[in-house]
Parts: sequence; C-alpha cells; structure tokens
Amino acid sequence: MNPASSSGAPALSRRAALAGLAVAGAGLGGCLREQGARPSSWQGGWVGDITALGHRWRDDAAWRSNTAAAAGVQRRADVIILGGGVAGLAAARALREQGVEDIAVLEPHASPGGNSRGHVLAGRRCPMGAHYLPTPGDAAPELQRWLLQLGLARQQGTGLVWDERALCHAPQERLWFDGTWHAGLLPPWEAGSAGWQQARRLAQLTAALMREQRFAMPSQAVPWTPTLAALDAQTFAAWLDAQGLDDPALRWYLDYCCRDDYGAPAAVVSAWAGLQYFCSRHGFLAPDTPEAEASQEPVLTWPEGNAWLVERLASGLDSRLHLNRLALQVVPGRQGVEVLAWRADEQQVERWQAQQVVLAVPLAMGARLLGEQAPAALQTALRAQRVAPWLVANVLLSREPLERPGQLPAWDNVAYGQASLGYVRAQHQLVQAQPRGSSVVLTAYEALGPEQRQALAEEPWQHWAERVVKHLAVMHPDLPATVQQVDLVRHGHAMSTPVPGTRSSPALALLREAGSLGPRVHWAHADLVGYSVFEEAFTLGDAVGRRVASRWVGSSPRRS
Repeated sequence: MNPASSSGAPALSRRAALAGLAVAGAGLGGCLREQGARPSSWQGGWVGDITALGHRWRDDAAWRSNTAAAAGVQRRADVIILGGGVAGLAAARALREQGVEDIAVLEPHASPGGNSRGHVLAGRRCPMGAHYLPTPGDAAPELQRWLLQLGLARQQGTGLVWDERALCHAPQERLWFDGTWHAGLLPPWEAGSAGWQQARRLAQLTAALMREQRFAMPSQAVPWTPTLAALDAQTFAAWLDAQGLDDPALRWYLDYCCRDDYGAPAAVVSAWAGLQYFCSRHGFLAPDTPEAEASQEPVLTWPEGNAWLVERLASGLDSRLHLNRLALQVVPGRQGVEVLAWRADEQQVERWQAQQVVLAVPLAMGARLLGEQAPAALQTALRAQRVAPWLVANVLLSREPLERPGQLPAWDNVAYGQASLGYVRAQHQLVQAQPRGSSVVLTAYEALGPEQRQALAEEPWQHWAERVVKHLAVMHPDLPATVQQVDLVRHGHAMSTPVPGTRSSPALALLREAGSLGPRVHWAHADLVGYSVFEEAFTLGDAVGRRVASRWVGSSPRRS
C-alpha cells in the first residue's frame, strides 16, 4: 500500500470518529431497504468451497481411518507434493528445473492456488483471495528470475524495469473520509496537526530502523538480530504506545495495514511484523514530503489477482497436477513414503508411494497427516499459533456505482473507520474501455476475528452477502439496488498471524531445517515464517524443491 496524502482536511478527534461510525452503523440496517434492494433475490453462494469435507477430515478420526483402510487405487511418483498453493507449485517448478519430472502435486480443491485462486463471474475474471504482488527486491532473487522468465520485467543495468501493463494502473488507492474521496490511504490530516506530526515521527523512526537493522521480503534473506527479537517480543500497539504515537487516525491506518497483511490488528501482531510491513518495502512515507508525493508503491496485479501468477506456476504440470485430492495420511518408511488420499470427485481412496514427500500444507494439517510421527517441535508451534479467517466476496453490479466527490475511481478503495478492508475493482487493469452502462465486479475483503470462524462456517451465504453489501454502501449508497450476484469465498483458516514470539520461535526454526521431519519428508509452507505472503511462500517452496532435487535418493529422475 502507498500512503500518499492529501493535506488541508480537518484533523479528527477520537470522539468525532466514533460518532461518525455510530451514525454510519445505524444507517446501514435501513440502507438496503431504502434503496429497494432485496437480498433474498440476489443470485450467489459459496464458491470453491470444501468446508464440509475439511471439517469431516479434521474432526472425524474414524472416517479418516476407515477411509484410509479402504484404499484400492495404487499410484506412485518419485516426489509427491501435498498442496497446490504457491509454495507447493514453486517446489514443483524448482524440482522440474533440476530435472526431476516424476512429480505428483495433490491438491484438495478443484483448482490450484490456495489463497491465490481465481474466479469467473458473469464472464469477468476476479480473485478469490490474494490480489497483488509488490515488485520484489534483490532479497528474492529466485522470484525475480521467474518473473523475468515470464516477461514481467527486463534487466536494465543493475536494476529491473517492470512491464507497465502488469503494474497497477493509476489511480491506485483512495480513502473515503469525511464525505470525500482522498488520494492514497493515509488519513488526510491538516498540515501541522498532531496526527500529521506523529505520522512524520513514525517515518523518522522507520527510516532509522532501516539504517540500523536489515529488513527484507522474504524475511529469511537477512540475519535475525537481538533488536529484531526484542521487537518480536511485544505487540505493535505496545511499541506505538511507547513511541507516543496515539493519534486515532494514524492508529486506524496502522490497524488497517496489519489486518490487510496479517488478518489481525496492531494489538495482536508483533511489533516486528508491524514494522516489517513498511521496512521491508519502502518505509513509512510521511504526508507532505517529496517521497510520499512522488512515490507509488509498484505492485503487479491482474483482474484475477494472483491467480494469474498461479496459472503460470502450474503451467506445464499437466498430468502431474491431481486436483480434488485430500491427503489422509503420510507414513514415512525406510524404503519410501506412503500417502493415502481421498479423491473427492470419484469418492475413492488412492494409495500413493513416493521416494520423497513435500508437505506444502499448513502446520495443523501436517500434524494430523503425520500423526504419531509428528515431531515435538510441531506441537509446540501449534500451541502458539493464531490463524485468521477471511471472507472474500465478488459482487456483480448491473452498472458502475455513482461517484461521489473527490479522487477518481481507483483500484483499491477503502472507507475510513470500517471493519471491512474495502474493495478492489476487478476490471481496473483492463486496457480496453468498458461499454457505458455495462455490469461491473467489485471484490470485497473482510479479515475476521477467530471468534467469527464458527459463524463463517455455519451462517448461510445470504447473511454474509448482506454484510458485505452494507459495508460497500458506506462508500456507495446507491450500490445495493444494483447488486445482481454475490459469490463468496470463505477461508476459515486463511493464514497464520505473526503474534509476539512467532518469528523468534525456536520450534518454527527447527521445522524449517532440513531433516526435521526425517530424510524423506520436507516442509514448505508460509506457516513456517508465521505469516502468509506470496514472496515467503514462493521462496520456501523453491528452496525445498531444490533441496529435494540435490539430495535425491534412489534411481535417477525419470521423465514422465
């Protein structure tokens, strides 16, 4: 996110901000009725959903055991990768680059990508989760190399020049604040106000930290120091309090940033994580400075979000990619590894044999797959882990929402003070003009608290669709009357949240080491670093794929 600024607006007090939210919340209930919308008439529902199967797998040990015992179909591969998300697909790519072709990627969904899958609504491509990738720096050389191979960048001197067609088109971000759209997402403080001064103070603090400490994305590209560990031992909110950074608008913005990347506010995530958000990229850009005015954080994005990247990672896997396969058990042995998988589309069990297995799955899933063979470090890590649920909604409107004063329509659109993370415009990246009056798709994001996970699983889709539309109506009061369809994606266990102590965890460090699961089982998942972003997942998967290829046991890799 690029914290651009607009000066001259009045500074907000906490009381005024809360009063505004109360009025907005009170008006939401009648908003849909006043606009003539009928939520019960909307088309829509859950898409890409395997919640029921996942809960049965998690909760019904007898079903898992009985199903596994019924395995009939026999399959084999030199290397089996469990999980077709970014880490699993990156591992497969690395293996193939090293000449290992006899690979099987087992993915429980009907399409690969994990949190980066894509969707099509009314013929329009849109994301089901992650929707952008900041242009990676030199700390991610393998990711840079792959993006160069895709033609998204070209080498020019010692740097990279990015393809303008893939960079987010302007305007990139805007904030609905006090009845007006403002450029960027930073609250528009009045120059010289307390909030304005605190924002500039935060910019100075982050700049000093960046000079004294090394921050990088992925985080493992730089050494872990005592200073970073001290930051990781406290919450971001506590660190901000200690610096005297208590302006309500600034704290809302920083909460938004943490919820956007980590699924939890500053009072939950560690200070290291909160600072990593800025210091691993461009720092915190203070309002009314040349850097803030000239800078727009370059991000790569497409109408379908990171599904564009996932499709290219999966390209060429062909018959090596096995969808609708939910792993039931992983049993390492002296001669190889046995994997039992439930094939949901055929309602049958497959028994796979492999020389090596890569667990590109969350920690909790890996623990159940390994059963009694799971290491003690895994249980230690799980006890300390917090996982964030998310809701993503693609909303089809019969026409563009009516615009209100201020900044022109942007790719990323956020309302100040809202629990919602706002929405992105799925068609923003399209080069060709859309016919006047044509339908449009908006992709809305909600980072939910753990206490809402059960409701996410049990409440009907209409309940969540109405919630999403109410949040969108804060920015566009006419929008409810134009809703035609709402397709929702629930990520009940979307990502690990970096609470204090996560990044410093000796248990996670041990699990990242080669051989922590034995000589034949390897782990590649963003849970190992405590938070979920593309750069971390890709780098972990790539490293494990190369490690497996370099330590190959058995016969030489075969072409398949």
